[in-house]
Amino acid sequence: MMQPISVTAMSSISALGISIEEVWFNYLKSEHLFVQQSFRLQQEWVSALDENAKHEIEILRNSDSKYRKLDNSVLFAIYTSRGAMEKAGWKPTDNFGINIGSSRGATALFERYHKEYLRDNKTATLTSPTTTLGNISSWVAHDLQTQGPEISHSITCSTALHSVLNGMAWLQSGMADKFLVGGSEAPLTDFTIAQMQALKIYAKNGDTVSYPCRALDLDKSANSMVLGEGAAMACLERGTVSNALALIVGVGYATEPLEHNVSISADALCFQRSMKMALGNISPDEVDAIVMHAPGTIKGDETEFNAIKKVFRNKTPFLTSNKWKVGHTFAASGMLNMELAVLMLQHQKAVAVPFVKPQHLPKSIKKVVVNAVGFGGNAVSILLSAT
Repeated sequence: MMQPISVTAMSSISALGISIEEVWFNYLKSEHLFVQQSFRLQQEWVSALDENAKHEIEILRNSDSKYRKLDNSVLFAIYTSRGAMEKAGWKPTDNFGINIGSSRGATALFERYHKEYLRDNKTATLTSPTTTLGNISSWVAHDLQTQGPEISHSITCSTALHSVLNGMAWLQSGMADKFLVGGSEAPLTDFTIAQMQALKIYAKNGDTVSYPCRALDLDKSANSMVLGEGAAMACLERGTVSNALALIVGVGYATEPLEHNVSISADALCFQRSMKMALGNISPDEVDAIVMHAPGTIKGDETEFNAIKKVFRNKTPFLTSNKWKVGHTFAASGMLNMELAVLMLQHQKAVAVPFVKPQHLPKSIKKVVVNAVGFGGNAVSILLSAT
């Protein structure tokens, strides 16, 4: 890296809450945030927004007639982007760039329009513009009235961290001084749940389960991924600035040579390469914690753990994940991971997964690696440092 990048603000909406204080409060509790909802006439575990967060989104939806036709994935992005911009003290005249992605995009809206098409043999006028993946960043740019570059993309579950890479490239090139980056996902729909169940990776239904998603439990006997909805954004600025929450001091990325559409190698070669690239010349011993991707699947958790053991041979950092609590939010998951890492750096407190073997807690937290990977083996690792 040519120079550090400052993270000057973060904003999110998920089952964890809508304020940074609420999010941290929920991380300190040992309870998960899953509820059971009905999909295709049966109950399934999901991580959904609470009533307060849903109310905030409905206020936004009804604040502008144009917003009433937008999917929740777009509204989540607008809501969190407003929050991040306000916290960073940015103004539209700053002409900052925007890069926000989604794995699935306007899932609920697309499903609704498709049902209408099958029923009526025609579709609504706004079907195309409101269901394209590119409409997230463009609507955020419209809402914030910024004049900078706007980019949308979809790289499955590592989408949000790829937006960090893109934003940093613009900043390091000198083509921009500030960039708003993140991911948004609203995947709690019949068809999306069915897709995950078809892969046989979704958590089984059951009222007696203490923790439906066993992310980071390497002894689990069944896949336990649970889907969640939400969005998370970060404001990035070139160099070290006075109001930085944390510094990005390393980034890494790699693509796995695939043998199957959804698999990665036993030692997650993509994660080994991305973490080594993010570390650069920094000794692995300097890393105090890793916020893992750890989706709660048997192979997904195990292969990432194996990759960590390969890279951090002498000293395995403190390992954590948030998916046992808030589920897998697809494109937003990497940025929610980054938010957890920033909070641990700020509060100097490691957040443990309650059902895994206790680990040695770091005396101080100065450097944290954040991981994300998606179908296709596209891994990204971000190295954060305290200011």
